[in-house]
Amino acid sequence: MTALREYQRLEAAALWRPGPDAQRRDVIISVGDATLTIADMNDRPLAHWSLAALERQNPGAYPALFHPYGDPDETLEIGEDETAMLEAIDRLQAALSRARAHPGRLRSATLLSGLAIFAAAAVFWLPAALMSHTVNVVPDIKRKALGQALLGRIERLSGQACNTPEAAPILTRLADRLDVRQIVVLRSGVASSLYLPGGIVALNRSFVEDHEDPAVAAGAVLVERVRAAEQDPLADLLSAGGIRATFRMLTTGEMTRATLDRYAETVVTAPRPMPTEEAILEEFGRAAVPSTPYAYAQDITGETTLGLIEADPMAGRDLEPVLNDRDWVQLQNICS
Repeated sequence: MTALREYQRLEAAALWRPGPDAQRRDVIISVGDATLTIADMNDRPLAHWSLAALERQNPGAYPALFHPYGDPDETLEIGEDETAMLEAIDRLQAALSRARAHPGRLRSATLLSGLAIFAAAAVFWLPAALMSHTVNVVPDIKRKALGQALLGRIERLSGQACNTPEAAPILTRLADRLDVRQIVVLRSGVASSLYLPGGIVALNRSFVEDHEDPAVAAGAVLVERVRAAEQDPLADLLSAGGIRATFRMLTTGEMTRATLDRYAETVVTAPRPMPTEEAILEEFGRAAVPSTPYAYAQDITGETTLGLIEADPMAGRDLEPVLNDRDWVQLQNICS
């Protein structure tokens, strides 16, 4: 450890910022055996950084910008003229790296080998199992992030979702009433309705502008809930992205913008199967929403939706409206 003994006491001027919102301070830094001490101009210690855990954000650029490993918000700027300090840091970090053991290398190699074997198996033998496993392990918070990202890519095609200060809380209450996380109304792009990962339901503006009964819009949301229960929207997204997108999601939790764009461009126009009447009626009954208004909105004659009309689970019941008249009028003006 000759390098450590050589630099037992070396000082330099620098600028230190303890956090992203804090102002930079003039400080004096000094190198010890394996630490870098940051002190104010009165030689009062402010922080101690481990040299082994010191990272440079801008290799080759000046002023040199350092931060502790895992905490990029706390930074230290060292000017190009402080050549002795910069050389000392480089040499000390190299010495510490050589001196310490690397027990994680074998573990990392084993992990990477296992991932490679798993990837080969997924590509050649288990694509369906890989997708199923990925759908099951993706957490809710990641589903919400994917749904929000996908909505943003759809808005690129359809225009920004309609919104007004008066309608926003009404949509929130309607989403709570129908047990989804979020309802958005789009001017165009979505032909009727669409369920996105994370509990986001997109509705075409016609569901709120062209009907006097809010049960029509509520029915569209409930039908999307049934579709999502029968075929997970995340599975649709992964299927469109292919095995590469599925493996990327499983290993990194991320999905490329190109994959989201391809899916957004097809899902808004692709035909989707209609759930069975039994499943739809069960969902309407659970939510205490009449199915007749939605059935007539789909077919004004009622011929193709007769089952939803005759077996309406709320027929003959005295129900609270899905939304009161004032809220519904406010919501009908959301795209004005």
